[in-house]
Amino acid sequence: MSLTIKVQFISPTHLNFRNKPSCFFTAYDSRIRPKPIYHSNPLTTTSHKPRRMQGPVRSPSVIKSSLIEPDGGVVVDLVVPESERGAKTVEAESLPKVRLTKIDVEWVHVICEGWASPLKGFMREDEYLQSLHFNSLRMKDGSFVNMSLPIVLAIDDATKENIGSSSNVGLVGPDGDLIAILSSIEIYKHNKEERIARTWGTTAPGLPYVEEVIASAGNWLIGGDLEVLKPIKYNDGLDHYRLSPKQLRKEFDRRNADAVFAFQLRNPVHNGHALLMNDTRRRLLEMGFKNPILLLHPLGGFTKADDVPLDVRMEQHSKVLEDGVLDPETTIVSIFPSPMHYAGPTEVQWHAKARINAGANFYIVGRDPAGMGHPTEKRDLYDPDHGKKVLSMAPGLEKLNILPFRVAAYDTVAKKMAFFDPSRAKDFLFISGTKMRTYARTGENPPDGFMCPGGWKVLVKYYESLQAEEATKQAAVVSS
Repeated sequence: MSLTIKVQFISPTHLNFRNKPSCFFTAYDSRIRPKPIYHSNPLTTTSHKPRRMQGPVRSPSVIKSSLIEPDGGVVVDLVVPESERGAKTVEAESLPKVRLTKIDVEWVHVICEGWASPLKGFMREDEYLQSLHFNSLRMKDGSFVNMSLPIVLAIDDATKENIGSSSNVGLVGPDGDLIAILSSIEIYKHNKEERIARTWGTTAPGLPYVEEVIASAGNWLIGGDLEVLKPIKYNDGLDHYRLSPKQLRKEFDRRNADAVFAFQLRNPVHNGHALLMNDTRRRLLEMGFKNPILLLHPLGGFTKADDVPLDVRMEQHSKVLEDGVLDPETTIVSIFPSPMHYAGPTEVQWHAKARINAGANFYIVGRDPAGMGHPTEKRDLYDPDHGKKVLSMAPGLEKLNILPFRVAAYDTVAKKMAFFDPSRAKDFLFISGTKMRTYARTGENPPDGFMCPGGWKVLVKYYESLQAEEATKQAAVVSS
């Protein structure tokens, strides 16, 4: 899939504000210890003074950024209060158990912090069918919230039999630790073919999430209300980047943000990305906003094997800030814990919806968001323009301002990344993700100005470590 990016800003008088604002696991065994972008708690190191709040202080359980309301009006928080954890753990120990995979735990993380608000657990059948067939959920008042991806938990026949008539179950992590209680459960049939066809628009073999998660999953889905026994931690040196929607909303308010624009990526940040993000902020200032804040929000859950691992990406992002390509004072870097589906226009709705719950009121969308190459044919799996078109029409996303963007490429005359000028197309070089990875693997430097030097060194070091590991394996095979 190409790293070509697009931006298309419309003048303030023509921008259609549907709701006018009021004022990112692979099997990589890390050898590179990332230097934190925030060298301690990311919420306490900036120099901004706290906003003076008007009126009564809100309860932490109903935090709302002043910019945009979360779906359902309140950010869901399903982590059991510390004072109740002992009793809840005893209760969980007495229940039938459901063992979770690593990716199941990522979904527990997503649900319990409120990224999927108003969802309060793994989907029961009525929620699953609404998500699968309508990409949305109907609220009690008749309104709709977007929910384009089914968030479900699969179990096998033996687990279903073990649960029996119990209405509650305990959820156990891959290492055997109790993670949560799922209560008032409902078990229903897992029609894998229908789920795959409606989510991806194809049942072609080789879809990464299908191969990793669905193909080997059980024939039943279990839904219910989730109570998580303690905050989800990965102990990988990156937990301080994993800011919840509530934490992000507090920080946006603390920084007096009058606009928050979210940029999701699962790749290293090159200077074309930075051009886009900096230009977005400049245009928002021109529109009259005083302090737009960038949420640089890399995807942190499951990704396919050939994507750059999370810890390497985070170290690379750190270098982008250290080298001054992005301004740390107007940028918040945080990890989005969701697994990646590579489901194109269906999945990009989920990515946008989750950022509403985190408090972003602008969402940047480019070419082929959440897409990938067709697994069996030499073409894109999705039309590259459909993602941004779908976002502009998707039910439940009306309050979010969508910012599509123009093509950026390497300008061989100016020797930097620049917005593509069709009148001198021959002067531009398009560097795909495959080409970028080839440069890094072979040790060949990309053109000057493609990526900051510090960030490029991180990628080269990562690919050198892969080559060294492969050489060691081959030597072991030969010697044996």
